[in-house]
Amino acid sequence: MSGGLVTAAYIVAAILFICSLAGLSKHETSKQGNIFGMAGMGIALFATVFGPDTGNIAWILLAMVIGGAIGIHLAKKVEMTEMPELVAILHSFVGLAAVLVGLNSYIDHGPGLEPVMENIHLTEIFLGIFIGAVTFTGSLVAFGKLRGKISSRPLMLPHRHKLNLLALVVSFLLLWTFVRTDSVGLQICALLIMMVIALAFGWHLVASIGGADMPVVVSMLNSYSGWAAAAAGFMLSNDLLIVTGALVGSSGAILSYIMCKAMNRSFISVIAGGFGTDSSSASGEGEESGEYREINAQDTAELLKSSSTVIITPGYGMAVAQAQYPVAEITEKLRARGINVRFGIHPVAGRLPGHMNVLLAEAKVPYDVVLEMDEINDDFANTDTVLVIGANDTVNPAAQEDPRSPIAGMPVLEVWKAQNVVVFKRSMNTGYAGVQNPLFFKENTQMLFGDAKASVEAILKAL
Repeated sequence: MSGGLVTAAYIVAAILFICSLAGLSKHETSKQGNIFGMAGMGIALFATVFGPDTGNIAWILLAMVIGGAIGIHLAKKVEMTEMPELVAILHSFVGLAAVLVGLNSYIDHGPGLEPVMENIHLTEIFLGIFIGAVTFTGSLVAFGKLRGKISSRPLMLPHRHKLNLLALVVSFLLLWTFVRTDSVGLQICALLIMMVIALAFGWHLVASIGGADMPVVVSMLNSYSGWAAAAAGFMLSNDLLIVTGALVGSSGAILSYIMCKAMNRSFISVIAGGFGTDSSSASGEGEESGEYREINAQDTAELLKSSSTVIITPGYGMAVAQAQYPVAEITEKLRARGINVRFGIHPVAGRLPGHMNVLLAEAKVPYDVVLEMDEINDDFANTDTVLVIGANDTVNPAAQEDPRSPIAGMPVLEVWKAQNVVVFKRSMNTGYAGVQNPLFFKENTQMLFGDAKASVEAILKAL
């Protein structure tokens, strides 16, 4: 392909990527958005591989075949409930790729550039490797936390904020040394020291964040991976990679902002850790006062039959139990009886932004009955029955009623305003944030203990 055709293909691919993001913003057009994204990436790969500046095509195609085979295998193997872990580990690959591209760009770049251009190129290399290294280890830690291999509690090292600041200051001094020195040995030394600092910085940055903040962390790492890709684009002088990285980086940053707003927290407070600390857990224990009432599946089914309006608020517990399919069947049966059934989705429900929406879509729940928190919160007061399936922190009234609570001020689904609330839980343990939930002890709340899927299937049988 000629250079002109490659440029034209890149423009088409960039437009398709923008259309993909637009499509993914709505349930009804999400499949179309995915198709746009795949088409854009296919065009971009074809134009890059067969462009005038590419050599050793056979090796590239072999790598693509191997990578594609691994991707297809993972796509078939990984359950929807494991999607957050998959996203986190894929972010780490982007970070590692940026590091390798940066190292290769440094090794390959030859003398002869003008001093200004040389400094710019070296800065691109340094920043690309730094962002990539932070993304790599940060994503690995996020994967470990989501997988349960690493404790969800934040790592509380003494003076951890000062350590982070020190890492940034030292990295900046190394950047100055790397760009200003003419000694190759000193450049390599600065680059290697920075890599070690960046890897440790990325690990500590995510390890010090509490488990309840993981949806924000995943979107944050998504943003980091985008900027890492953009940095790689600068190093490779690839315009499409710059555009694509900027799209991913900016959309991830916007999503992180939305997540933080949904939790009534600032981005800085999330980076500093918070939810899931020992102190928050301790404060939550003091709220466990009052008695809770139990209900069985048969009585829950009778309660649903006698209701005219029902709202279901799912959480990560539904995902773990894979209860979305029987929940969808209950929804279908209740709607067939003329009962108005809807779903209320909190922005940070699950371990990934949009996690609950994806699970419900997979179970063929109609899009028009799946509503966001802001759309449905005013309707709880006029609702007969609410089913809280595996949710905890996102339906905690302490966020509004207790100013001392670690989640005070966090917007939540106001399920306690309904006439009847049935909470599906395995036990009376606290949620992922380690905060006790006063909802369990309210007069209109009843607890249905056991595995969420087994409980829902028992209700379905009774119906």
